[in-house]
Amino acid sequence: MRLPELTALLALCAATSATGADFPNRPVRMIVTFPPGALNDLIARTLAPPLAELWKQQVVVDNRPGGGTLIGTELAARAAPDGHTMLLVAVAHAINPSVYPKLPYDSVRDFTPVSLIASSPYILIVNPSVPAKSVKELVALAKARPGQLTYGSTGTGGSSHLMGAMLGMMANIDIVHVPYKGLAPALTDMIGGQINFGFGSYSSVGQHI
Repeated sequence: MRLPELTALLALCAATSATGADFPNRPVRMIVTFPPGALNDLIARTLAPPLAELWKQQVVVDNRPGGGTLIGTELAARAAPDGHTMLLVAVAHAINPSVYPKLPYDSVRDFTPVSLIASSPYILIVNPSVPAKSVKELVALAKARPGQLTYGSTGTGGSSHLMGAMLGMMANIDIVHVPYKGLAPALTDMIGGQINFGFGSYSSVGQHI
């Protein structure tokens, strides 16, 4: 299963001061809705130095993981709409309105999209102790052990959660979803054997394969 997670850089609704010659007139905060070490965090920390050089102001990466990206996104939505707060989000930003009936913000009204920054394919990975070396073998194992195999995700409603749900529906298998605040803690538990498998970007999981 090879699905891309799109990462977009979003800014709060533009205000006059954000487009004036004095912008930015103080440090810019870039909120990341994932923990340190995640793909989005790496992208943010790659973007921050050249933006700081361009703007002659410090660009601070502020990690606010958890809640299926709701925690960091709500924080950005409540910030002053003057361009000094930016939000780096993943595909979950587009998915959440369909997952959560009452979001603490409006995904369209409260943000202005700036640019698509990157896209990354996802990889299905398993703990080496799992006796499956292919998707076919993993599906066969799940059918033999209904409700026993667990997979980790970056949070309820996130792309890695939905990939697991789609795998479960397509293969007609009963697997257990375990949500985390980000891919890094999910990987830690997968390596430690607390969960069986999951989905992650190559930049995050490649070093462990």
